[in-house]
Amino acid sequence: MANAAAIPGAGPAPPPPSFIGADGQPVDWTKVFLGFGGMVIGQFMAMLDIQIVASSLVQIQSGIGATNDEISWVQTIYLLAEVVIMPLTAYLTKMWGTRSFYVVAVVGFSVTSVAVGLSSSVGAMIFFRALQGVFAGAMIPPVFATAMTVFPPERRMTANVIVGLIVTLAPTIGPTLGGQLTDALSWRWLFFINVPVGLLVIFLVGRYGAFDKPDPSLAKGIDWWGLGLMTVFLLSAQYVFEEGAGESWFQDDVILWLTVLAVLTGIAFIWRELVYRQPIVSLAPFRDRNFTLGIIMTFVTGVSLFGGTFLLPIFLGQVRGFSSSEVGTTMLVSGLTMFLSAPVAGRIVRMLDARVAIVGGFALAAWGIQLGAKVTSEWGFHEFFWLQVTRGLGTMIAMIAAQQMCVSTLPVTMMKDASGMVNLVRNVAGAIGLAIITTLLAHQQAVHHADLASAMSTANAASQSLFEGMTRMMEAGGMADPEAGARKAVGGMIQRQAAVLSFGDAFAFLALGCWAAAALGFFAPKGRLAMGGKPSGGH
Repeated sequence: MANAAAIPGAGPAPPPPSFIGADGQPVDWTKVFLGFGGMVIGQFMAMLDIQIVASSLVQIQSGIGATNDEISWVQTIYLLAEVVIMPLTAYLTKMWGTRSFYVVAVVGFSVTSVAVGLSSSVGAMIFFRALQGVFAGAMIPPVFATAMTVFPPERRMTANVIVGLIVTLAPTIGPTLGGQLTDALSWRWLFFINVPVGLLVIFLVGRYGAFDKPDPSLAKGIDWWGLGLMTVFLLSAQYVFEEGAGESWFQDDVILWLTVLAVLTGIAFIWRELVYRQPIVSLAPFRDRNFTLGIIMTFVTGVSLFGGTFLLPIFLGQVRGFSSSEVGTTMLVSGLTMFLSAPVAGRIVRMLDARVAIVGGFALAAWGIQLGAKVTSEWGFHEFFWLQVTRGLGTMIAMIAAQQMCVSTLPVTMMKDASGMVNLVRNVAGAIGLAIITTLLAHQQAVHHADLASAMSTANAASQSLFEGMTRMMEAGGMADPEAGARKAVGGMIQRQAAVLSFGDAFAFLALGCWAAAALGFFAPKGRLAMGGKPSGGH
């Protein structure tokens, strides 16, 4: 095609044409950035709503008159609904087109956000929160898929960094932002705030988000059996991960039978998708070695990211007795580290050999998390500072590298399928990580409590001296039964120390997972990771 600059009188030369995916059509990059920017804002809003409610559950519970068990479903149902829709986004965006699909998702998310905010009963809130979760889950995977198909190879790393930044920043600042909104206005504004943001996203994506063309033929022959099996499988598995620890796992009949159901429907779903001519969820990306290895690493980063974000606030609140604002201030270190290091992390991944970036990122994250294995009851902002900095930087590098490896050798036609899988695996990893950590904390606290109580009961000089000192203190305070008071105080000290030791074990567990992922990094492809579906370097 002749360049306009070569034609006399044609005016100033336009910028060289770039292409969307494989369709060979030139694009206006200003419109692309505006449309993609709208999708990024939508993804941030959807992911923020997972955690923004966490710091205000007490106020919500009071406002709608819910019990402790009922209020927990405000979070659980959102995650269950979100996980189910994620694998379907690839099929639906192909059938309807990214722009139409995303605008419908944002409209639905905004409307259901208002409905949740106006809810006056727990039943209505849970129902509308489930619908909100469906639309939120639909808004997350298309962003990564668009980044990998719209942008040319040399710009995809930058887009990947932006996506990674949103994934890490949203859950980090969510509780802090939620607490501030609730204090300043009311808990209902946690949901109403989505409306003006949603209108902005609808405008940007609706006007500038023409990234692909729909394929209406996919509406014929939809794999309804595969859809049904996948829904039952994901709902059952996610419920087991979310509620298993609180219900003593397989000692509870519901958890046991849901586990059996998840295993059976999971196997049937995989078989169905492998043999059906038009699968609702394509498993073809798993044939690519780099994608499979990258998915495993994405799983580990999901456990590390959400596990660490879950573990630290609980320690600060339960052991140190920090207020919500103090917890938010301490946690802000991790969010700021990821935010500031994102451009650096992207540059590191772009410049270094894939194995160096992946091994180095996971090793740095593992070393940072491992610092928490030595946690004491006096740890606070300063003691957790370097743990958060190194964990944040290492996780960012590892996550960007793992995501890039997932798509480095995939053809553009598989990017949407790959994106749904990457986001699904990350979310499921978070649920599994929380379940494991919750179980580990409860088990290890019981073990440490038994060990400490046994040591205190023996007739050693240190134990006896401590007990006598506490008794004298209670007696000096005028307590009627100083020995009983001393026993209660010592029991509280044992309980507190057992809790601290269990948190140390949990940090060590997360570190061990990152070290294992670092070892897997040695199997990454040689050379720098490719940006455009072709390997760079040998295998």
